[in-house]
Amino acid sequence: MSEPKVDFDFRLDGKVALVTGAASGIGAAIAAAYSTKGATIAAVDLNEAGAAELAAGLPGSRGFACNVSDPDDVTRAVDAVIAEFGRIDVLVNSAGVARLAPAEDLSLSDWDTTIAINLKGTFLMCQAVGRHMLAADGGVIVNMASQAATVALDQHVAYCASKFGVVGLTKVLATEWAPRGIRVNTISPTVVLTDLGVKAWDNPKGDALKKLIPTGRFAYPDEIAAAAIFLASDAAAMVNGADLVVDGGYTIK
Repeated sequence: MSEPKVDFDFRLDGKVALVTGAASGIGAAIAAAYSTKGATIAAVDLNEAGAAELAAGLPGSRGFACNVSDPDDVTRAVDAVIAEFGRIDVLVNSAGVARLAPAEDLSLSDWDTTIAINLKGTFLMCQAVGRHMLAADGGVIVNMASQAATVALDQHVAYCASKFGVVGLTKVLATEWAPRGIRVNTISPTVVLTDLGVKAWDNPKGDALKKLIPTGRFAYPDEIAAAAIFLASDAAAMVNGADLVVDGGYTIK
């Protein structure tokens, strides 16, 4: 086999990317970044209006409504994307929630919701889109994990469980599907300064956490999007089953 030619511009021209959680935050940043690299975006979100608004600003793209924790809704949304664009080359699972409380106080409802969206939703989207990718002999999946998939975080019992699960799920899919042309990886950010991130961490608790990060700050959405561009590009053809940690060094200690 000849040595592949690596595109150091990380282009995504001609690719269709389905991004969940695309109406806001990290998902919106990744969708916009992929568009600048030439991809057409299927912006998927529970907030249909938000997904449509984002897609309206990205050439050739479209918004779709989906509750990722509902298998019937996932099937419907994925079928609608295939009907619209004919294929899905890249899947980014960015939809997620964080329900935080001391472990002894966390409600079963908050546990179930966290697992249903963060872990079950990631699995359902991977399975539904993966079947189409397997039939097409190729694709790339990027799952959003977290620094909470590597270390324990106070009051994050359900969130940590869900994100550790996402990493495990990803490694199994990477093992099973890479021989059939599909690469699967995770990105694990620290706190990201989305609108929600700013509201949650612009306080003394956030100041204390930043002191534990060797770089001394939180991440910005476009820094996560940059990692997602690399993983989706052909330049990352040998990156499979990896967890790309974007945490300023928080988890190295």
